[in-house]
Amino acid sequence: MAIGAPKEVSALRRFFLEPRLPKHRQYEALRAYLVEGRLAKDVARAFGYSLNSFHVLCHHFRRETHPTFFLSPRHGPQSQPKKSAARDLIIKLRKQNHSVYEISQILKDRHSPLSPTGVREVLKAEGFAPLPRRLDEERPRQPRPTVEPVANVRLFSLAPRTFTTRCGGLFLFVADLVRLQTQKLTQAAGLPGSKMIPADHALRCCLALKLWSIERKSHVMALIADEGLALFAGLNAFPKKSYLSEYSCRIDHRKTARFLTAWHHCIQGSKLLPAESFNLDFHSVPFYGEDPMVERHYVSARSRSQPSVLVFLAQDAGSHVFCYSNADLRKGEEAEEIFQFIAFWKRAHGKLPSHLVFDSKLTTHEGLARLDAMNIPFITLRRRSPKLLKEIVLLPRSAWRTVELDVPTRKYRTPRVYEQTISLAGRSLRQLFVQDLGHEEPTILLTNQRHTTTKALLTRYAQRMLIENALSDAVRFFHIDALSSAVGLKVDFDMALLVLASGLYRLIAQRMHGYADAQARQIFRDLIDMPADVTVSDKEVEVSFHRRAHLPILLASDLMEKRIAVPWWDGLSLRLTTYDGRQNTPPT
Repeated sequence: MAIGAPKEVSALRRFFLEPRLPKHRQYEALRAYLVEGRLAKDVARAFGYSLNSFHVLCHHFRRETHPTFFLSPRHGPQSQPKKSAARDLIIKLRKQNHSVYEISQILKDRHSPLSPTGVREVLKAEGFAPLPRRLDEERPRQPRPTVEPVANVRLFSLAPRTFTTRCGGLFLFVADLVRLQTQKLTQAAGLPGSKMIPADHALRCCLALKLWSIERKSHVMALIADEGLALFAGLNAFPKKSYLSEYSCRIDHRKTARFLTAWHHCIQGSKLLPAESFNLDFHSVPFYGEDPMVERHYVSARSRSQPSVLVFLAQDAGSHVFCYSNADLRKGEEAEEIFQFIAFWKRAHGKLPSHLVFDSKLTTHEGLARLDAMNIPFITLRRRSPKLLKEIVLLPRSAWRTVELDVPTRKYRTPRVYEQTISLAGRSLRQLFVQDLGHEEPTILLTNQRHTTTKALLTRYAQRMLIENALSDAVRFFHIDALSSAVGLKVDFDMALLVLASGLYRLIAQRMHGYADAQARQIFRDLIDMPADVTVSDKEVEVSFHRRAHLPILLASDLMEKRIAVPWWDGLSLRLTTYDGRQNTPPT
């Protein structure tokens, strides 16, 4: 029977005459030398060896003629010391009917640690079948997780009782939540809810995590059994992490935008937002994982580009409160986001923002021209191009004038300034070159405020650095860098909660003497992170704070003198007291 065509025969012949694999080449070379009797130098030349290398190959083959000579060597360890040392004990324990987890724990106690997977592999190799599943009462006695009740508003009870809560400071926010009628937020935004956890209660649960500075949703499991946390939300038990993670997935950006608009309507007249000027900035929330939805952005804290969610934030310059956020951004949309904020502010307040201060990368030159055409005053940095830096270097010393800033706490108070009028994107703008402002490179400012003094412009731009401090505070306290998922909409809702929590903390700061300019983490540390005894009676809910060094600050506020009817407590009043309710003033 024919093997095949001549071409096929020649290809098969080359397989033996021109071997490519190292072991195959060694086999054919040794066969040609030892079996066919060819000269060593001819064999070495035919198979691509030097003569000395071929002699070494023949020497090794003579010492080990077993066929394993032509097998590839096994790499890595050829034995398993941990399994071998524990094998006899593992077999003995299995004969005593111990499970792989119990055997693994016993080995760990005897300082011979082996994982349950390793124990299972040893038993499988010895021919042991898996144990049948046992009932809980058949297992050895050991600490086990408790079964906590499921959150259900229909099981919420205000039966008389007394308990201690770690989250006593959360009840300080109840007065503002009731006064601002925050239940309107869920109605205006159309936030989702259910019969077990209505929308109002779900919002209070999410807000409680943000107010209590819980970094990730999973960390709530450490407080899941705290009755005070559940009472704050108006539920029989606090929802688990799975519900909190799933809830934000049901909120799209349109609902978040309506949520922020409703929040602005709630705080009108509260003097929380003076609205005289706004600091605008982008912030990249880093993401550690792999997801095609997450784009790469520059993360300033790490000085590199990495997967992250881009967030736009607006801060009121007077109160340092975040008033707007948007995390539903994609690359290429950054320059338009400032106009989205302007449109949002006009919807919420019926007028344009009065003043904007931002960085050079926030928008384009065409965007600056649009702002000037809308008669919105602004101050922004301009990028230091080589052409501008050369122009600054060539300026004579006489062209500069010194300005003294009225900021006593500032180190660099006498910068040198050169001012000129330029045309940019068809608009006439005012440009300032500033040196000796605390930076090695000169600062270049652009503004359309043609009649504002140079001193006022420099002082206002220096205050813009406060948004950097506020972002740092938000990163450390409100944990805006702690992504719970790759889904950008989750981050978008989390940023909206940041706006709400930032405002509530500022309202608390206004009530406390000496804390008007304090950052949120200091307010939390001194005043909010405080345990309390809670007594529920037929007429009121009394929260009695434990003795603390900063307790006199609370006593001096108006929160300790009022009874507040709480709608989600069936009309019961909240009363804040100290020293177990026996007195409202510290003993003399």
